[in-house]
Amino acid sequence: MSKQFGPEYVRAIAPYQAGKPISEVAREFGLDEESIVKLASNENPFGVPESAQRAMARAVAELGRYPDANGYDLKQALAKRYDVPTEWITLGNGSNDILEIAAHAFVEQGQAVVYSQYSFAVYALATQGVGARHIVVPAKNHGHDLDAMADAIDADTRLVFIANPNNPTGTFVTGAEIEAFLAKVPANVVVVLDEAYNEFLSHEDQYESAEWVRKYPNLLVSRTFSKAYGLAGLRVGFALAQPGLTDLMNRIRQPFNVNSLAQAAAIAALNDSEFLEKSAANNAAGYRQFVEAFEQMGLEYVPSHGNFVLVKVGNDLAAGARVNLALLKQGVIVRPVGNYGLPEWLRISIGLPQENAVLITALQKALAEDRG
Repeated sequence: MSKQFGPEYVRAIAPYQAGKPISEVAREFGLDEESIVKLASNENPFGVPESAQRAMARAVAELGRYPDANGYDLKQALAKRYDVPTEWITLGNGSNDILEIAAHAFVEQGQAVVYSQYSFAVYALATQGVGARHIVVPAKNHGHDLDAMADAIDADTRLVFIANPNNPTGTFVTGAEIEAFLAKVPANVVVVLDEAYNEFLSHEDQYESAEWVRKYPNLLVSRTFSKAYGLAGLRVGFALAQPGLTDLMNRIRQPFNVNSLAQAAAIAALNDSEFLEKSAANNAAGYRQFVEAFEQMGLEYVPSHGNFVLVKVGNDLAAGARVNLALLKQGVIVRPVGNYGLPEWLRISIGLPQENAVLITALQKALAEDRG
């Protein structure tokens, strides 16, 4: 019998399944890459802002040298934006890196992590990656039940993950609800508030989580440049927290985890309010475009506060996979969410108006074929 390497809890991890890239779908189905519409990974359909492209062009000359390991300029820009000291900021290789660092920094093997059913898959992966115990709280209307999550915290709990808005369901809990939750959490339990989609919130839903960081030493707010800022391929995220948390995070953060181009692009994008406003406006219009189409098709969907919509495409456990395959054959990539326990549903990212129109037409055809 061959030797099995590594701890059992690592061997039990199912690797993260990313959305299919355009090139793979083109090869698999014999399609022209230019004809394919990708609405699978919640990317910004406008791509990289021109301001960030210019910043990267200037940074290219220094690529022969290592990046600034401490990200001084980016931290200065973030500190100014959120009115916090630079010592309260941790940089990550995307916010996914921040989530993983938090699990490794604050949780020991055998301790517990609380997160919601239907929440971001990386919470489960990060928990399993440190050999921690999962406390998965049943969802409420496809979203977080914060009262139940507070009640689920036990003596061994060291970390709580909250996504707001939540991926893949798009649900949202108000700032008042989050602050009430924070007031209930024991001081030795770290709360990670994952705000990857915050920039897509309407003005009336916005709240300032940096204010809570000042009040709660056990709160860590995670943000990303991958979504609204259009920098998904560069992998840059950050966390805001008091030094009691950031000091531990930075002890295990990999050196040079955010490259030179990513740092330069992030500074430019952070200050590009025109691009951010254009992205938010396109997202709001695209959401209305999808919702109207789904209602006309008689499809159930979860009201979303992100840049995607979760829509139910059938009533049996194979429905999502069948309709997803039918869409792939038409050159449209969306995200099946059977791995989240939602096999009847698809998560569809909001694209440009013409991309959304292609999806709607393809979905109508796929559903007609599926229903015979």
